[in-house]
Amino acid sequence: QVQLVESGGGLVQTGGSLRLSCAASGRTFSNYAIGWFRQVPGKEREFVAAIGRSGVSPVYADSVKGRFTISRDNAKNTVFLQMNSLKAEDTAVYYCAAVPTGPLRGGTWDYWGQGTQVTVSS
Repeated sequence: QVQLVESGGGLVQTGGSLRLSCAASGRTFSNYAIGWFRQVPGKEREFVAAIGRSGVSPVYADSVKGRFTISRDNAKNTVFLQMNSLKAEDTAVYYCAAVPTGPLRGGTWDYWGQGTQVTVSS
């Protein structure tokens, strides 16, 4: 079992930045890939970014590529999502998820956090 807790959301103006954190506890953190997803009410959950166990070759949705950066600190059991040049369409609840193995994009994720709200005002 892995417990995930997101933090760092908030209200920011268009063009601003936020850094989200996903803190994990439970099983060995470095054994899990971590992904970030987001969801707007009434819409399906959307993949944002994911990073493998070693932190090499993260993947991003086209909509955030070049603006968002995912990273991990296995010593601190934490994954970060640095979000720059934020746009109004980035407004959503952001969730992190964990899985021990499988593709970073399009796979099934086993554990989920409770989410953190990001609101970008224009």
